[in-house]
Amino acid sequence: MALAARPWSLLPVGCSAARGLRLPAGAAGSRGQRVPWRLGASEVMGNSGTFKRSLLFSALSYLGFETYQVISQAVLVHAAAKVFKIEEVLEQADYLYESGETEKLYQLLTQYKESEDAELLWRLARASRDVAQLRGTSEEEKKFLVYEALEYAKRALEKNESSFAAHKWYAICISDVGDYEGIKAKIANAYIIKEHFEKAIELNPKDATSIHLMGIWCYTFAEMPWYQRRIAKVLFATPPSSTYEEALGYFHRAEQVDPNFYSKNLLLLGKTYLKLHNKKLAAFWLTKAKDYPAHTEEDKQ
Repeated sequence: MALAARPWSLLPVGCSAARGLRLPAGAAGSRGQRVPWRLGASEVMGNSGTFKRSLLFSALSYLGFETYQVISQAVLVHAAAKVFKIEEVLEQADYLYESGETEKLYQLLTQYKESEDAELLWRLARASRDVAQLRGTSEEEKKFLVYEALEYAKRALEKNESSFAAHKWYAICISDVGDYEGIKAKIANAYIIKEHFEKAIELNPKDATSIHLMGIWCYTFAEMPWYQRRIAKVLFATPPSSTYEEALGYFHRAEQVDPNFYSKNLLLLGKTYLKLHNKKLAAFWLTKAKDYPAHTEEDKQ
């Protein structure tokens, strides 16, 4: 109780409570009194070197943040410009393709052959293949272009497995390469080709070209010569097979999706009806193929 009543008794002998705060004389700033005691700058700010370093660090931090913002903005602008550039190239490519400018299209797209854009790469695969089919292309150059096209299509598929066009052109290019690798490789590749055509149709049921190509696959194996069938049976337990009726179904389906989209679809409708001994419908579709306006080298052939 004595402690509670006399708290100053805990202070050192001869020291008052006021003296315990150790305020210098005049520190209260009494009016009219001179104040001899002042705080030094180093006492207010601490060590001057530490203060300068703190100030410098703050300035650098601010500048660093501003630089980060500028760089981030620049990266975003560059990315946006890159996307815009690709879109512009794709528009030019599609225009040249529709115009039948095969060589100009190839020259345009090969400038971007290191691109990682799937849309650009499958178009480059298509352009390489189209140049390979030109009459003026030598056999040596044609082989080079066929394998080059396959490489571009493969890269397109690696960049985007959800691209129906990448699946489609990968299958087409594998089929082309088979012409240089023998009957065994061609038959073995048939399973891969069918798988990618079916995937392309699944991803885009409205793409008439993929449906047409599935029809060609069926037609090819429906008319496979007997000696190739025998080889296929030797090499594979269940070799690929199909019928003209199945091929006809795909050709008609492609025509329903996009009427008159491709001269070869009209031609194959006529040829398939001939195989099925329906001369009237064969003549109908072959006449449409004959009257089709030629845009590409393939149309002319």
